[in-house]
Amino acid sequence: MDHDTEQAIAEFVERMGLITQADGLPRIAGRIMGLMIVHAGPFGFTELAERLSVSRASISTNTRLLEDLGVIERTATPGDRQDYFKLSRQPYARMLRGVVERMHRAREVVESAQGALPQDMAGAQERLAELDAFYEALIGSFVSVIEAWDAKRQIPTAHKRAPAKQTRVNQGAAERSETKLESGT
Repeated sequence: MDHDTEQAIAEFVERMGLITQADGLPRIAGRIMGLMIVHAGPFGFTELAERLSVSRASISTNTRLLEDLGVIERTATPGDRQDYFKLSRQPYARMLRGVVERMHRAREVVESAQGALPQDMAGAQERLAELDAFYEALIGSFVSVIEAWDAKRQIPTAHKRAPAKQTRVNQGAAERSETKLESGT
């Protein structure tokens, strides 16, 4: 691999770490995810630790987190006792499905509090109702995103939209072209 390619990969991996850190997850988890987006895997603990220059303990903690989020999955090699990890199939939709599950649990907590608190605590009841409505709206939005993503994943690779740097005007033209290609007109 040439130097420019290695540099681009290293920069992507580091930026993924920063993005996940900004979202409240450990930076190492984002770096692992970034590496696996580029290289897919499977990777063992030692290889991940060496490639990312972090401890095996940190790799263990963060692979477990990413596995719980549905981003990566554990795999094995016959005759090898070491665990390996690779990018999950459809990791992004799986991540969002996990968010939806957690929001459902959050709504249950809110509903439980609403039932446990007396109705004469009108201010608290009102704030809880607003929080419940917020979670309900988020769940609906995320489910719509998941459904749209799942539908988009059915489109052949050659017809996917242009890179994110494309302008809105050009993007609209590209989408119209995609529709024509898909419909055969």
